[in-house]
Amino acid sequence: MHLPVLTKEVLEFLDPKAGENFIDCTVDGGGHAMEILKKISPAGKLLGIDLDGEMIAALEARIKKENSKNLIVVEGNFKNLKKIAEENNFKNISGILIDLGWSSIQIEKSGRGFSFLKNEPLDMRYSNTGMTAAEAVNRLNEKELADIFWQYGEERLSRRIAKKIIEARRKKRILTTIDLVDVIKTAVPKSYERGRIHPATRTFQALRIYVNQELENLKEVLPRATEILAPGGRLAVISFHSLEDRIVKKFFREAKKEGGFEILTKKPVTPSEEELTANPRSRSAKLRAAFKK
Repeated sequence: MHLPVLTKEVLEFLDPKAGENFIDCTVDGGGHAMEILKKISPAGKLLGIDLDGEMIAALEARIKKENSKNLIVVEGNFKNLKKIAEENNFKNISGILIDLGWSSIQIEKSGRGFSFLKNEPLDMRYSNTGMTAAEAVNRLNEKELADIFWQYGEERLSRRIAKKIIEARRKKRILTTIDLVDVIKTAVPKSYERGRIHPATRTFQALRIYVNQELENLKEVLPRATEILAPGGRLAVISFHSLEDRIVKKFFREAKKEGGFEILTKKPVTPSEEELTANPRSRSAKLRAAFKK
């Protein structure tokens, strides 16, 4: 079961009220969306967007079952937020949520190679378009791979891992998660395996971000969100690693400097001890929020 993170805090900062319209840019299993719907019903509407078609199909089935007419779900990339809102005639938007975390359902059930703990095809795409992680590790040159692992995973052994990948793929293609994990283990010292995180963590993160263009999409959606928010509307963003958080922090600061936004979170809000106990996967979540003047 997927547990949404920082739900109480999201509701506090977005402050949804009856009759208002909201957008959840990463609706996922509907965890945050359903809580927001409770606050804005019966007249308010929520537009939910997700790149993962399987998530959208599951949510559509749930909407049909519960007869939830106030929730509209759309399969799409949130970088196209403005276009999606216009196509669905969705106006007077009081709040937008962007949760950059990936679902535990995607880790456990997608079969797309998001986890290094299972042997699955090395895909890592949220949708069925674009380059797979397997295509990336088998096609890109050593420098390109090293740059990806360093830039998107902050992996200090990026060059060594890239070198070993090139050596390994000369013998056979790297097609599964375990294929890649085995190569990574040949590149890192034994002390890496005894560390706080799995030795493949940063490499897998980097490939996932690269394949899905996650940081580029984030940079595109933030200005679109500010454009379509109504005056007084609120924007909340949940990030899960420093690369995302830096982008959000910089954007909010620049938006404030330009005079159009007021920041609601001086520092990022993190999960309570109670939430960390109930959902350890929430440990790296950070929430930042702002409102449009």
